Amino acid sequence: MKIVDVRERAKDLGLSQVSRLKKGALIRTIQLAEGNFDCYGSPGRYDCLQLNCCWREDCLTPNPG
Repeated sequence: MKIVDVRERAKDLGLSQVSRLKKGALIRTIQLAEGNFDCYGSPGRYDCLQLNCCWREDCLTPNPG
């Protein structure tokens, strides 16, 4: 997912002051705002069982951000 799309999602959630955050930090902020674990890009991501996570494909890349 492109950073522009991530920022739009943050905006839709009413999050402010997100323009300075890098992609990974912004996604983790969104995860918390949605009531989920802030696990994007974490070391344990390859063992993740959250198969329906919208961030999954991007998260499982070698350098998710």
